[in-house]
Amino acid sequence: MRNPRTLALFCKVVDNFGDIGICWRLSRQLQREHGIAVTLWVDDLKSFRRLCPDVVPDADAQHVQGIEVRHWRDQDGAFAPEEIPDIVIEFFGCELPPAYVAAMAQCEPRPVWLNLEGLTAEEWVEGCHGLPSMHPRLPLTKHFFFPGFTAKTGGLLREAGLDEARQRFQSDPAAMQGFLGQLGVSPAEMAAMKVSLFCYPHAPVADLFAAWSDGGTAVTCLVPEGVATAAVQSFLGGTPRAGAVHAQGALTVRVIPFLPQPDYDRLLWACDLNFVRGEDSFVRAQWAQRPFVWHIYPQDENLHHKKLRAFLQRYASGLDGLEAFSLEWNGATAQQAWPQSWDSLRADLAGIERRAVEWSGRMQALGNLTSGMLAFAATLREPVRA
Repeated sequence: MRNPRTLALFCKVVDNFGDIGICWRLSRQLQREHGIAVTLWVDDLKSFRRLCPDVVPDADAQHVQGIEVRHWRDQDGAFAPEEIPDIVIEFFGCELPPAYVAAMAQCEPRPVWLNLEGLTAEEWVEGCHGLPSMHPRLPLTKHFFFPGFTAKTGGLLREAGLDEARQRFQSDPAAMQGFLGQLGVSPAEMAAMKVSLFCYPHAPVADLFAAWSDGGTAVTCLVPEGVATAAVQSFLGGTPRAGAVHAQGALTVRVIPFLPQPDYDRLLWACDLNFVRGEDSFVRAQWAQRPFVWHIYPQDENLHHKKLRAFLQRYASGLDGLEAFSLEWNGATAQQAWPQSWDSLRADLAGIERRAVEWSGRMQALGNLTSGMLAFAATLREPVRA
């Protein structure tokens, strides 16, 4: 396949923001950098709107920033072969509408069909990346494309110019102060250690708040509205709406608006330490070149702990404070006293920042997922339809 013109991406939102966050970034990069007309099918437009305020949550079809967005409602109606694009991507094993697959099989030549899988540092993905899977009844073949951290995987999602934009922002103290000021952060709060907190509801946030409050380091914790609601409400003593702020001991907690993706990137760039979750913010934290702690999406039988350890083995080698804190934060080891865990992590921060810079360079050297995926599609047999 050479020079695909059209592409459809199907996304079912499981993790509230990670799935659509990845698919939205991918869609924009395909359109802006490669000139591909993208149709993004999404089943949950309300979650999508939190990341992109331009989205109309009750529209069946709309154009958003150059992308055709369709509300995926398990459409059972027939699709015509001429509606099928050059490339069809299903994200993380979501099943395409049967009528859509049937129309794909009627195309001549047939579209390239990819399953973009979830990110993991486990070694087995290298053997599965790019593998074909033939449809049991129809003349269609799906190929698995795995993001990852090695040259034998698809790499990480990263748009052109991202590193240059980060460098400009982080080298401009006035720009960082202006951005934080727009979020209501006071000069005194900016002078403290700035921590962004994005985690799942079961994270031990209350224990961490207590350790920060009683500690000897001033901490400003910036929490997007709707995150860690119970712990934030308990600390604030009131409803955790954007703009709410409360200080206790060495800790100040400030609730900020839930930010669109470009502003969330700036938040990661502006903070000294970032707590992130899932996959999308996890990857963006790696490009931020700041220390971060990952809250991994929970899975049955604690399979996520295996994935967490696989990543820490690659990323946190020699950074004992980060490794121990990350395992405790995710419930993968017995909980120790949080003040001691925090002190160990804080003592490691300089080394963690050096690792963050080195790691980002290594990941950039692998290329970016979008270009790699299109290059992989070009190796498949189906040519572009005239």
